[in-house]
Amino acid sequence: MAATESGLSTTLSSSGASARTELVGPGTTLADERLLPVVPALQPLLPGGGLRRGTTVAVTSSAALALALVAGASAAGSWVAAVGLPDLGIVAAVETGIALERLALVPSPGARAWPAVVAAFLDAVDVVLVRSPPRLPAAQARRLAARARERGAVLVPLGAWSQPADLRLAVTASAWQGLGQGHGHLLARQVEVAIAGRGAATRERRFLLWLPSPDGTITLLEPDARVGPGGPAGPALAGDGDAPAGAARPAGAPLADAG
Repeated sequence: MAATESGLSTTLSSSGASARTELVGPGTTLADERLLPVVPALQPLLPGGGLRRGTTVAVTSSAALALALVAGASAAGSWVAAVGLPDLGIVAAVETGIALERLALVPSPGARAWPAVVAAFLDAVDVVLVRSPPRLPAAQARRLAARARERGAVLVPLGAWSQPADLRLAVTASAWQGLGQGHGHLLARQVEVAIAGRGAATRERRFLLWLPSPDGTITLLEPDARVGPGGPAGPALAGDGDAPAGAARPAGAPLADAG
């Protein structure tokens, strides 16, 4: 569903809880009603095995990881809104498992309208994926995080975020399969995902995922899978984010909030 700036804030904000009911319906949650489901491969990565309502979950460097993170809730019946992401890949979203009939898009709301648009969606839908304008004031980020907490929504900033998040996920290294010497197609990617945050997630943990696997699915690799030659992806992991190449982040460096 594409949306425009005009009238959006008024329409969704005035609807309040009823808007959430009409758009989302009962949805599907895990045993803990405060959790929204994620795809099985991501369950071991998250405290409680799902997205906890009322939290801010920041994703650094990888739109593919952000889409994978919210796909489970979308497939289970929740609406997802994406604000400030004009380059969001619709085909990639569908391939990840996001239901387009429950996807609301405001690609370029403008820096002045951006906070109001995000706040309106936090009132109305379960998951709000955002990329903030440059130099978003910390006070605005705090207010939006507080609104998500109050409304029981999940706020998912992609890239730079001016406040500490409850949980932070980052693709710290990746290796693509399918490219030869100047020929071939990108078919699959093995990534290292680092996760840290507050509470139970204070200690940083790292996992290896297929994002996607050769058969197009998101798959968690075995805990003892090796990184590099001889490992599942063949070539050594290098770089971060979604690009096929780049400079790897040092293994001991902390997670960054900017992507």
